[in-house]
Amino acid sequence: MKLFSDSITSLERGLDYAALKQKTIADNIANVDTPNYKSREVSFKRILSNAGETLAANRTDQRHFEFSASSDGTIIAKRNLTYNESGNNVDIDQEMSDLAKNQIYYNALTDRLSSKFSSLTNVIKGGR
Repeated sequence: MKLFSDSITSLERGLDYAALKQKTIADNIANVDTPNYKSREVSFKRILSNAGETLAANRTDQRHFEFSASSDGTIIAKRNLTYNESGNNVDIDQEMSDLAKNQIYYNALTDRLSSKFSSLTNVIKGGR
């Protein structure tokens, strides 16, 4: 039996993504001065693969990349870049920008989820 709608499940997955991204960004910021540390980023492919068959993508041109939601990647390291002599590639300005963006995304999701639960509460109470 399905207790909640698909929108609540989607919001939950979005919150999982935002929490994982927050942890990854925090790890990058914490290791900004660690020699040979390679910054990491969250791969969205795993989140898409959890969506299952509901996502369909059509290529409008043969030159477009094929869409595949079957990858298991979650967190990937950016290995091709080096910003300083210690081998570290964390760009603190980019990480802080990503952190702020992720916080706005998280706040929007929690606001929407709160609204959904308020609606459910209102229905349970009979509109009072």
